[in-house]
Amino acid sequence: MIIDKLENLEKYVSLNPLFAEVVSFLKSNDWADVSDGKHQIKGDDVFVNVMHLKGKAQDEAAMEYHIKMVDVQVPISDDEIFGYIPQADLPPMEYVEEKDMAKKDGVPSQTYITVKKGQFVIFFPQDGHAPGISTKDEFRKAIFKVKA
Repeated sequence: MIIDKLENLEKYVSLNPLFAEVVSFLKSNDWADVSDGKHQIKGDDVFVNVMHLKGKAQDEAAMEYHIKMVDVQVPISDDEIFGYIPQADLPPMEYVEEKDMAKKDGVPSQTYITVKKGQFVIFFPQDGHAPGISTKDEFRKAIFKVKA
């Protein structure tokens, strides 16, 4: 897991060359002009889901992880809190290959992190995460999916 300011995302391209596509998208788009929904950036290798979510309490957020894709999550309108636990420490969870996701309610987080507007968080396949925690009734965010 990595947390940093959006202006520093380019420094992490060496970890995955496809992160350059995310950097390019962020530099050439204004969130006010990007509609909610899925936007293809580089075929199935890089895309972004932009959405409005209802904020959840910590105990309402389901734990998840992915195997084929890396998440680069960007809060757009407000800060977002994420639960975190290493995938190796998670209880058994059913992985659904078509969705590239294992997800389970009621899994306690090891720790919680706050990602502020203007920052990003990267979750790699080894990172279990519980997204969507917020005190806001609704907030807007982007989830870039990048082939691992």
